[in-house]
Amino acid sequence: MPEEYQLKVIGWIESDLTQVEKCPPQGAGTDLEAWLVLEPEYAQGLDGIQAGDELLILTWLHLAQRWPLKLPPHGNHQLPPKGVFGLRSPHRPNPIGVHQVEVLEVLGNRLRLRGMEAIDGTPVLDIKSVLR
Repeated sequence: MPEEYQLKVIGWIESDLTQVEKCPPQGAGTDLEAWLVLEPEYAQGLDGIQAGDELLILTWLHLAQRWPLKLPPHGNHQLPPKGVFGLRSPHRPNPIGVHQVEVLEVLGNRLRLRGMEAIDGTPVLDIKSVLR
């Protein structure tokens, strides 16, 4: 089995968030809006997505650290460290972000999203619909 795999970046996030320190914790429930800009060759994959849909956006948290395996929960150094696989920390061996968002608008190869807490320039790996 290969030890490494290649991923293709299919787009990126355009956001007012520009600093990691200012990002709300993942899963904290936010009304922040951002644009997902898909590379043009993937635009037809948006067919059927419309305002009101819920999506899971998978991102590569490109500014995260990759080496810590234990961290204090929520960055609170008063608490004992826990393993990263039991936390929502972006700092992990493969810093893949999972963001549950609501589609506000579809405009060509662009999606305006609510609930996207990723910083400007974050690479997008995949988009999946939330099944109910």
